[in-house]
Amino acid sequence: MQFKKTILRLFLILFPAFSFSQTTYLPLGDKQYILLERMEIKAKTDSVLNFSKIKPFSRKSIFPREIDLYNLVTHPGSDDVTLAKDSALAQRLSLSKVDRYNLRSAVLNNQEWIGNAPGGVRPPEFSSKKPIWKVFYRTPANLYEVHVRDFDLILNPVIQFVISKENNNDQDLFLNTRGVTVRGRIANKIGFAALITDNQERDPAYVQQWITDRRAVPGAGLYKAFKAPGGVDYFDARGYFTFNVTKYIDVAFGYDKNAIGNGYRSLFLSDFPANNLFLKLNTRIWKLNYQNLFMELQSANIPGGDKLIPKKYAAMHHLDIGVTKWLNVGLFEGIIFGRKDHFEFSYLNPVIFYRSIELQNGSFDNSVIGLDAKANVAHRFQFYGQLLLDEFKLSEIKAGNGWWGNKYAVQLGAKYIDAFTIKNLDLQLEYNVVRPFTYSHSDSVANYTHYNQPLAHPLMANFSEFIGIARYQPAPKWLVKGEIMVYKQGRDSGSQSYGSNIFLINQPPYRIGDYGYYVGTGWQTNVVYSSLLISYELKENLFLELFGAHRTQDTKTAPITSASSTTFSLGVRWNIGRREFDF
Repeated sequence: MQFKKTILRLFLILFPAFSFSQTTYLPLGDKQYILLERMEIKAKTDSVLNFSKIKPFSRKSIFPREIDLYNLVTHPGSDDVTLAKDSALAQRLSLSKVDRYNLRSAVLNNQEWIGNAPGGVRPPEFSSKKPIWKVFYRTPANLYEVHVRDFDLILNPVIQFVISKENNNDQDLFLNTRGVTVRGRIANKIGFAALITDNQERDPAYVQQWITDRRAVPGAGLYKAFKAPGGVDYFDARGYFTFNVTKYIDVAFGYDKNAIGNGYRSLFLSDFPANNLFLKLNTRIWKLNYQNLFMELQSANIPGGDKLIPKKYAAMHHLDIGVTKWLNVGLFEGIIFGRKDHFEFSYLNPVIFYRSIELQNGSFDNSVIGLDAKANVAHRFQFYGQLLLDEFKLSEIKAGNGWWGNKYAVQLGAKYIDAFTIKNLDLQLEYNVVRPFTYSHSDSVANYTHYNQPLAHPLMANFSEFIGIARYQPAPKWLVKGEIMVYKQGRDSGSQSYGSNIFLINQPPYRIGDYGYYVGTGWQTNVVYSSLLISYELKENLFLELFGAHRTQDTKTAPITSASSTTFSLGVRWNIGRREFDF
């Protein structure tokens, strides 16, 4: 045979089951997102990723249907994967050597879709040459896996160990994570996944201060002191299961994170806060993708433990419309509400606008609406944006008097792949601005938060921010990433709210007066953050990393303060995403 049986031919064999079978999701922060983002832009079509604004991605959407499934070929004795030359899409995508390496890696990390081929056929190129005891690492990506009729199981260890040093800080900084991840499918009808880790860490001084102020670890929940001062110990357990209601509707229920948006930040829903209990319904038909997300949230973090933390709830809709193959427009709606004695079941309606229900309930819940868009242009660019409206009056906007109730947020961004004809050099620019008091509410329960952390942008409100990111893969196993973030924020002073701390109620006595609130009003604080990451993939999903970050913070209004931090880190991580503190 000139070529081995192709991976995507196996997908064709599976195609009837592929459309109906259940799946799991790519963990947020997984390396495969780089490949998928690039392929979508290269193909200049939104349909490649089945509407990529909804995250995490479904594994069964890893390989885009638009690619001719007979034209992905593997090369014997090589780690290379290419698109056959007779494929029109191959010329359109113009995959580099690094892209092909990443494509092969994506196949290695989604082998449950291969193992169910008739006879369990798996191409030799995607099997380990020397498995351990013929049981472990039969494929390069997974410690242990089972692919038999009606059952898939994949099990992997999770390790992350980082040692860091911060200037002007005598403390030793560290991150120590150990755990396990498991996923699988049952009878092609039920998917399941779980990640369990035990973590100890001591972060840079500004992160320690954030933890003290918020009484929570960024992205995590309950913690206890460890190697005080500054160290924390926390347990992170997340998991979910999925199933199909019909051919077009997928359901997921579990305890994990979700996100909406194409940007580095999200003004609708981000993966910044802690995990939460959720029920997700995703309907994909024609040129429409409609997601319903219902979440149980923690209204506050009560210190001391052994106490029942009050609950609140969120319900969100997001409708994507494929206007053209390259242009996608979305509509978003969300509402945060708290009830002492019950869930507000009227919000379970998956179709009707929440605002009308809120009005009928007495208009005391926190509702937001939004519009987003994404355009893939010239096989090199992606332009995206979000507009979130919390509350506003057009007459007050025209007056320009800084009325406190004009609460909205805007995001504009662009991605440029293979920049300046340099293969695998990707650039991203993003601008975010959030008006004072956006996401806040008239009571301390219905604010746009979970476990003392914002649901959307980590800076909360009353800020403008510029982000620039350069990502370069000079060779298959290497990644260099640089980031610079500059923002201006009007922070609150003591108990007086200027609209940045969304945990404070937006009514007197915290808010003084109705006018004079502009972006930056208050205790004006300027922050510049820059970082550089050099990463090498020693083996599949095992990374050695060198990281450096510099952060300066200056206040321009009294009391005048200034702080500077430079941190260097050396770490190893295995089967888990990076911890980032860029805020």
